[in-house]
Amino acid sequence: MAQPPDINETFLREVDENLRRDQARDFAKKYGKWLIVAVVLFLIASGGWIYWQYHQRQQGEREVEQLAEVYQNIANGNLTNAPKELDELSGSDHAGIRASALFTRAAIAIEQKDTKLALAKYREAAEDGDLPQPYRDAALIRQTVMEFDQLKPEQVIARLQPLAKPGEPWFGSAGEMTAAAMIKQGNKAEAGRLFLAIAKDKTVPETMRGRAVQLASSLGVDVSALPELSALQETR
Repeated sequence: MAQPPDINETFLREVDENLRRDQARDFAKKYGKWLIVAVVLFLIASGGWIYWQYHQRQQGEREVEQLAEVYQNIANGNLTNAPKELDELSGSDHAGIRASALFTRAAIAIEQKDTKLALAKYREAAEDGDLPQPYRDAALIRQTVMEFDQLKPEQVIARLQPLAKPGEPWFGSAGEMTAAAMIKQGNKAEAGRLFLAIAKDKTVPETMRGRAVQLASSLGVDVSALPELSALQETR
């Protein structure tokens, strides 16, 4: 004869199902309107995001065309409207366009002997935390070149410390200025070692390496034990 099902187990399962159903019904009554509102807001936000992305792309395309037109005018020797247009593009939401506009505006300022404005543009780019690091590093190098004579040696060394390391993209330029600042401090031995490091770094342009060999040698560094550096010095 078949055994009857376990009453306790069946009862507990039915109670659990009923409880879940009641909780779902109560939740829907209590929060249903808010859920609908949340869904609607989500859809609005999603639609807004998609539209914003589309608008950004369109805006970026217009700015690229505008920047290309500015470059064409500059190439043709027409600088009449370039400063104003570049100042407008310097406020672009697109990092590449903003950086290009800042650098070009600084270059025009240098051409027009306005070093104060050029320095301000390089400083603006160097301090723009939204720009990719390579742009900021390039701006910092150019800013420091222009300010070098007005800065204290320790200021130059501290500013360029992250870049004046072997393997860094700007090691040659940053290292040269750092070594020059060390010479100003009277620390010729350390400056010589830094010039030697520049000469040894094959990622640094050859002309800069050759110059570094000569400067290291002039500071008392013996390069005769390094034939490849002596040859580099001879071919400079």
